[in-house]
Amino acid sequence: MDSLWNLFFVGDKFLGIEWHAWKIIGWFGNVAFFSRFLVQWYATEKQKRVVVPIAFWWLSLAGSLLLLAYAVFYRKDSVFIFAYAFTWIPYIRNLIIHRRAAAGQIPCPGCGLRSPQAANFCSACGTSLRQSEPQG
Repeated sequence: MDSLWNLFFVGDKFLGIEWHAWKIIGWFGNVAFFSRFLVQWYATEKQKRVVVPIAFWWLSLAGSLLLLAYAVFYRKDSVFIFAYAFTWIPYIRNLIIHRRAAAGQIPCPGCGLRSPQAANFCSACGTSLRQSEPQG
């Protein structure tokens, strides 16, 4: 059991790393930023076409802000700070675009799938998305 303990703990450091709050924030940023690729890969494989789900943008935003905070408040490294200073802008823009697009969709009366406003029929069940207009 001691050999297992010594494998993970070197002196008083776990995995040879000195742990504190900013180190944990930095690692959470890395985990969030990396996991977005797994989310995108899963969504693409599931739909058999390239898909960038909303979770990708949320994970991108969280990861970049956590890494920016780590860079600014702990590392104080100008290269690291500049690398994450502006990455949040396109992530927020994509979240805004997604919200506007989702708000403009109409639900199918047959199956509930949301479709773009320009669609005339539901792509899942074929139900007409246009209500008949009352005639004059």
